[in-house]
Amino acid sequence: MDAAVQAVSEGGLLCVTCTDMGVMAGNSAETCYSKYGAVSLKGKFCHEMALRIILHSLDARANVYQRFILPLLSVSADFYIRVFVRVFTGQAKVKASASKQALVYHCVGCGTHHLQRLGKVSTHGSGFKYGAATGPPVGPTCEFCHQRHQLGGPMWAEPLHDPAFVERVLAALERSPGRFPTEERMRGMLSVVTEELGDVPLYYTLDGLSSTIHCNTPSLLQFRSALLHAGYRVSLSHACKNAVKTDAPPAVLWDIMRCWAKIHPVKRERLAETSPASRILAVEPTLQASFALRDDANPSSRKRGLKRFPENPEAFWGPKARAKAGGGISPSLQEKRKRHQNKRTERTDDGTSLKQFPCKRFKEGNCSLGAQCCYSHEGGAPAAAGGSPRPTAPASGGGRWGAALAAAPKTAGRRFGGSRRGRTLPSCPQ
Repeated sequence: MDAAVQAVSEGGLLCVTCTDMGVMAGNSAETCYSKYGAVSLKGKFCHEMALRIILHSLDARANVYQRFILPLLSVSADFYIRVFVRVFTGQAKVKASASKQALVYHCVGCGTHHLQRLGKVSTHGSGFKYGAATGPPVGPTCEFCHQRHQLGGPMWAEPLHDPAFVERVLAALERSPGRFPTEERMRGMLSVVTEELGDVPLYYTLDGLSSTIHCNTPSLLQFRSALLHAGYRVSLSHACKNAVKTDAPPAVLWDIMRCWAKIHPVKRERLAETSPASRILAVEPTLQASFALRDDANPSSRKRGLKRFPENPEAFWGPKARAKAGGGISPSLQEKRKRHQNKRTERTDDGTSLKQFPCKRFKEGNCSLGAQCCYSHEGGAPAAAGGSPRPTAPASGGGRWGAALAAAPKTAGRRFGGSRRGRTLPSCPQ
């Protein structure tokens, strides 16, 4: 990326694709910092945060050469992310880059997040004055559940898309129908992008809010209507079908969930006193939410029935296992589960696979199962019932070895022949 931001011409288009979503979604925060200069968090908003991390990394590398970026379109699709940015040169604009980045305070208990800008810009006469931001926006613990915060970022805190550019792309799709095989999906995703709130970084999810207080999940229209009745803006996100992007503060969101819990009661006796659900529900809501449906709560893309969040084309679709050393083909995930764990699929083994192992009791001559035995009776006749036994080592009381063993001194803890013995065997008399 360092070479790319230098090679792009003035105002040129730069397209960057990242497929290491495990790193950028919070599974390896230290690896994300070493690659992109930001710490990723494992939250419900991880896919949008991955987009903002790569934009921060691009802008930071461009700032070294007195250049800056302007995002045109940033999408999270399937198992990768892709950003389309334009690169410009301008020392005055580079000074404002610090105010475009932010740290994220993410509560580990209830999932509430707050943003802390790295810099601030203020007007000073006919120009601008740049300085350090003040903070932090949170206390030592979360104000709702009293749990600790995780610190992530820095990340890009400005809009992810250029609405005018996205509208031109949609117009180009309308002018050439049937040109792309994925035209329906492109139209659906771009339509959701145009509906997103550009000035609201990150999002919450309906299932995440409901699971925190252990209540039933409200419908998307009901929750959006409650936010609209309260006088706030709300939108979807193309990165998650259950996402709620809103400019309402977290206190309003939890008041709405408290009102919902009054309609659909939660069994308080099953909640621990120190749990996030118990501490959130112990506070009475200051906002009386209304869940009456509003017409503008249903987004336009949903009304038109666009293909916004398509399902996977087949089961177990996605990135496969890495290649084996030497160029071998790795086994499929289903084969690996069946061979090693055998917990997530039905066991179809009826016991016939044990026939490849010989039956020990048959060799000793005392297997009474006969043909019903699950082990193999082939590869050798059983020992005769009254036949001569196997030759065994002589007893310690007879012969030259017996006398030598009896006369040998006792030494506890000595080893001979790989096993512990109470005596030390002398060398062979012969």
